[in-house]
Amino acid sequence: MWPCGGRRQRRLGGVALLILVLWLLLRRFNWSELIPLQLWGRTLGLQTENSQFVLEGMPFRIFGGSMHYFRVPREYWEDRMLKMKACGLNTLTTYVPWNLHEQERGKFDFSRNLDLEAFLSLAAKNGLWVILRPGPYICSEWDLGGLPSWLLQDPEMQLRTTYKGFTEAVDAYFDHLMPIVVPLQYKKGGPIIAVQVENEYGSYAKDPNYMTYVKMALLNRGIVELLMTSDNKNGLSFGLVEGALATVNFQKLEPGLLKYLDTVQRDQPKMVMEYWTGWFDNWGGPHYVFDADDYDAVLTEAGDYTSKFFKLRQLFSMIIGQPLPLPPMIESKASYGAILLHQYISLWDVLPSLLQPIKSEFPINMENLRLNDSSGQSYGYVLYETVIFGGGHLHSRDHVRDRAQVFVNTMYVGELDYNTVELSLPDGQGFRQLRLLVENRGRVNYGLALNEQRKGLIGDVFLNKTPLRNFKIYSLEMKPGFMKSLRHIAGWSAVPDYFVGPAFFCGRLWIEHQPQDTFLKLQGWEKGVVFVNGQNLGRYWKIGPQETLYLPGPWLWKGSNEIVIFEERTAGRIIQSVDIPYLGRTQYVD
Repeated sequence: MWPCGGRRQRRLGGVALLILVLWLLLRRFNWSELIPLQLWGRTLGLQTENSQFVLEGMPFRIFGGSMHYFRVPREYWEDRMLKMKACGLNTLTTYVPWNLHEQERGKFDFSRNLDLEAFLSLAAKNGLWVILRPGPYICSEWDLGGLPSWLLQDPEMQLRTTYKGFTEAVDAYFDHLMPIVVPLQYKKGGPIIAVQVENEYGSYAKDPNYMTYVKMALLNRGIVELLMTSDNKNGLSFGLVEGALATVNFQKLEPGLLKYLDTVQRDQPKMVMEYWTGWFDNWGGPHYVFDADDYDAVLTEAGDYTSKFFKLRQLFSMIIGQPLPLPPMIESKASYGAILLHQYISLWDVLPSLLQPIKSEFPINMENLRLNDSSGQSYGYVLYETVIFGGGHLHSRDHVRDRAQVFVNTMYVGELDYNTVELSLPDGQGFRQLRLLVENRGRVNYGLALNEQRKGLIGDVFLNKTPLRNFKIYSLEMKPGFMKSLRHIAGWSAVPDYFVGPAFFCGRLWIEHQPQDTFLKLQGWEKGVVFVNGQNLGRYWKIGPQETLYLPGPWLWKGSNEIVIFEERTAGRIIQSVDIPYLGRTQYVD
């Protein structure tokens, strides 16, 4: 009985193997459709063979799109992946933001919305290969290009070089990151088919040894898949590193661009790592829109389809030659109407009951404040307070980063920033408090000035040509713990008909049914930050262009939802929940 059964099993196994081989041969020229969970016997991985990519020796085409897990609520990861598949994409690219995973030096967070392992595994489940872009620098229109601000505590720091203080920090970070990444590589059964070495280093290129250092930092920790670099045309030849495939980034395909890539590396497949989908909107400017035939995002911030999605879906469907999955339904948006902000508390009333000042003879920049287990402050505001006698001429010597509101006691006097470096302070009797509320408006993410991105007061401020001294310094980072503590302090009052900040305002949004995505419109408010159930939605500013903030449904609860607004100047009484975004005055760009 057993031998007979064994022969029968072997025959069935042989038939199954033959069917598998024939299936693979039939798909030889459409290998790109294979998905991570369908492929066994992995040995060769993604390779380059003359002018094409091959996977396990078979021709492979990469149809890729970027999706950054740290920018999308975890509850929507799968929705966005399914939309990528429906568009015809087979590969997902993502950055890894060091400054979120190690917000305080030596403390690492890969949980909740930062659960990289869960994100990559979900990509595999949904049939997407992954090109991982772990940095350490990622650009990504992200604060300091993803580098932690505590690196700038070192006055001699040289970011993105082999400076010892930088490489020691990168090594410690990679020692925690790579054990998560390595098991998810293609050759170990995971979805990662390639890994990028740094990011656009050719546009920085301050250290000829740096790219080799990053490459070896990856290889020595177990990265075995195809390595790539990524640069724009001008940086291509300066961002190369031996053993990595060069890829190119651009906004429009210029004549001769891909031929130029051939001069940098011959007989290699041509790959566009970044086909830019949008551009910067600046405060006070228009909202820029490009024609969908050259330049546009595939999905909106809220995951809605754009015309670009359907143009690409049609294109990829023709190239692949097979029907694509149906696009998933979009999430419904809600308009919850007017929300009354019924209580407020002045910042000056918060200070004595909630914040312990740092005392210093000299001004201290944000990154070097003795906070967060000696990691300093990364974001938000810092209040510098000192005592003056009389008025006079206040001069910043361009030491304000980035914008300071100036108060004498609680009276608003004016602002200091890059353009305004001096103010007149009114005369007065006796000693008075001079207060500078300094806002960090974000560190640059790209360019040669990364080492100069310290925030707060970065040097002396002078009154009548004498440097100010003996400060009380209050950190207003507005982390979730701080926002939670606000609920429990005394001093909240009913909002008057007219009030000038800085102050915190509180209200409630009541939701009867399952929460849905919405957008908050702050008409009548001047400038500040919005928090919903402790989540920071971002800044608003009446100069625009953006007039609404996206509020994802998963951040809302059925029942009562707490809304807190920090308003710097003139407050409204209500905000509006609307079901469409208002991104400001549109300007079309060729």
